[in-house]
Amino acid sequence: MASWRTSTSIASLLGLLSFLLLHCSTTSTAIRVSTIIRNPSPMKLPIFREAPAFRNGDSCGSEEAYRIHIAMTLDANYLRGTMAAVLSMLQHSTCPENLSFHFLCAHSDSELVSSIKSTFPYLNFTIYRFDSNRVRGKISKSIRQALDQPLNYARIYLADILPADVKRVIYLDSDLVVVDDVGKLWGVDMEDNVLAAPEYCHANFTLYFNDAFWSDPVLSKTFQGRNPCYFNTGVMVVDVEKWRRGGYTKKVEQWMAFQKQKRIYHLGSLPPFLLVLAGNIKAVNHRWNQHGLGGDNFEGKCRNLHPGPISLLHWSGKGKPWLRLDSRKPCVVDHLWAPYDLYRSSRHFLED
Repeated sequence: MASWRTSTSIASLLGLLSFLLLHCSTTSTAIRVSTIIRNPSPMKLPIFREAPAFRNGDSCGSEEAYRIHIAMTLDANYLRGTMAAVLSMLQHSTCPENLSFHFLCAHSDSELVSSIKSTFPYLNFTIYRFDSNRVRGKISKSIRQALDQPLNYARIYLADILPADVKRVIYLDSDLVVVDDVGKLWGVDMEDNVLAAPEYCHANFTLYFNDAFWSDPVLSKTFQGRNPCYFNTGVMVVDVEKWRRGGYTKKVEQWMAFQKQKRIYHLGSLPPFLLVLAGNIKAVNHRWNQHGLGGDNFEGKCRNLHPGPISLLHWSGKGKPWLRLDSRKPCVVDHLWAPYDLYRSSRHFLED
């Protein structure tokens, strides 16, 4: 505001003020992740700068066998994070043209499609509608409202939604950036496992379930014969064929149904994954999920990076980098996300 020249005409000021009010309204609507709007009116999406075109290196094959499939959810509230995540993968990939994105969306929204096309004109992507009614009656209230959204459970149904010719997929949350070639994660040896992800065996696994679970003589034996460790479902490599053949969607749903009858956990879609798969996954190097950068699920206080090399930065937890940057109260780690932010704010328009 202080940089506006006093000689600016009243008409120009009024026009600029109207413009800023419009875009501030748009932004605040798009980033309110903690509010559920009943019968929402059409949402104006943020405007993004067009990303540069990224081309394959000379060593890249063009056949379908070289295709890397990446699945993400697509939601207006997290769209700014999705755009940053996609840009980060394209920018660091040796073969960016081989990346094929599969976006799961709760609503058929032509504006979301147009936003992706205008931001990434060369992106290879498909959008699938996820029917929220499929999980609406299965969701149990968790410790944070954002975790209760039906789209948060869409990852359970990847094998049902993706085409039959997709044999393997990387599932990624929208609150992360990849700072390494995602092809390295794609190439992990699954060793006949249905799922691969970084494991955290130093975490107190018992905390993910309540006393009702551990005190029950039958339930407490769920992990017998396994060495269960926590893993974060925001970064997973999934063998889609094995998932289908093993009926893993039904297995996860059965635990969700049990939770409706007897509350045994408090943390959204993660615990049923752990109940089915913890101790039976392929462990991936921790560098592929530097998670927890959004702080805890209640306050989202700042956290430092964990020691060691980093290939993926993940703002799991309540605090999201775009919200903290916009509030001018960023954490130090949020500045690592900022270079991938394609959001075209009113400030960028003024600079143009």
